[in-house]
Amino acid sequence: MDRLDKLVAQYSDYSRKDVRKLVKEKRIEVNGVPALSFDEKIGEEDLVMLDGEPILRKRRILAVLNKPMGFVTSTEDPRDRTVMELVPKEWMKMGVYPVGRLDKDTEGLLIFTNDGALAHCLISPKNGIEKEYYVEHTGSVEKEDIAAFRAGMVLDDETLKPALLIPMEKGKSRVVVTEGKYHQVRRMMAIRGMDVTYLKRIREGKLALGSLEVGKWKELEPGEEAELLGK
Repeated sequence: MDRLDKLVAQYSDYSRKDVRKLVKEKRIEVNGVPALSFDEKIGEEDLVMLDGEPILRKRRILAVLNKPMGFVTSTEDPRDRTVMELVPKEWMKMGVYPVGRLDKDTEGLLIFTNDGALAHCLISPKNGIEKEYYVEHTGSVEKEDIAAFRAGMVLDDETLKPALLIPMEKGKSRVVVTEGKYHQVRRMMAIRGMDVTYLKRIREGKLALGSLEVGKWKELEPGEEAELLGK
């Protein structure tokens, strides 16, 4: 259990000294009742309110969003709507942010967390975590295209890691990469003469997007976290 002054100071802009004044002014409530003392003991299930707003205790969050088109992957943007508009507002206060990036015109699986170490693990090309995309495109996939992806293509004088190009039916394929370069899948397809008309990330690690509806999010269970890391 935490002391009230310690808890409020940790999750707000007020100091522990300020909390004493806030208690006297009855601006802090615990479970709907004005706090009695600054050193009151607070349990995990107790609801602490400051000026009518809940004190959000930071906890580790790991979640997935099925990102729709039209939203940029950013915490803020002066022109466009961001993916933060699709998740709980309190996540911003808890330090949650999107991991990696999906283009504005790309749909699909997007991870959110406030765990910096985990985010780095997911982003780092050294860890080789696979990202699979469903692609609709012009033209048809030939054997030479598959071989070019497997050999490691060159973008802006940089050789990419080997990738998989898996044709499904005419104009539809799956692409598996272990990097996240700018517009990577679109640019790789374009080099081979196939323009992408629709792009959706459907898997990261062993975690599949599944039946999660577009625009919806969910927090991941421990087992799903292991899938995300490819375990």
